[in-house]
Amino acid sequence: MTTPPKDIYERITSLAATYAENLRQVMDARVIEMEADDNSHYLLYRVLGISTSEGKKIDEYQNKGRFLYKYAGSFLEEAAILCFEKKFPEAQRKVKIPNKLGVRPKTFEIDCLVGKDAYEIKWRDATTDGDHITKEHTRVQNIKDSGYKPIRVMFYYPNRKQAVRIQQTLQTMYSGVDGEYYFGENAWGIIKDRTGVDLLHILERIAETKTGD
Repeated sequence: MTTPPKDIYERITSLAATYAENLRQVMDARVIEMEADDNSHYLLYRVLGISTSEGKKIDEYQNKGRFLYKYAGSFLEEAAILCFEKKFPEAQRKVKIPNKLGVRPKTFEIDCLVGKDAYEIKWRDATTDGDHITKEHTRVQNIKDSGYKPIRVMFYYPNRKQAVRIQQTLQTMYSGVDGEYYFGENAWGIIKDRTGVDLLHILERIAETKTGD
């Protein structure tokens, strides 16, 4: 693999360090906060064969997991946008467009706008909510009606059957409005092809320095 440009590597490394520190702080704060929680619900855990000590660990990791998923998604989205900004200095973040097809929400947000290309960037989407399709259809149609091409980039495909079916429907939806839909290897690939930055390689290098895995 080629070595990534030093400036973008350093920017993403710095971004990762910031997110890691913020994540550590909120996790530590939540663990301290949980020490004062009412744990009377552990009775039900014990009824179901889960010891108090195991129940405490489960609650702690559940809370940590919520923060981890949130920070992981926000970090990857921002790192991808940095790649676009390196290649296209005119790229715009978080562009709002009006909802012309309904009342709620009043506006929709485009994660990254490059010319007429409107990128929706997600690290994963494991939703199984059928309403998600309706909401996404309205969002995508609004983007197209505003003169942009909707492009969905999702790095990690869901595992559960219902979530997969929803993603397949969304993929068909994007095709129906002349949009583009990329997931998994193709998501990493489209970032590299359009920006010249091998984001996956950069993240692998950073991960090796952090955990050694």
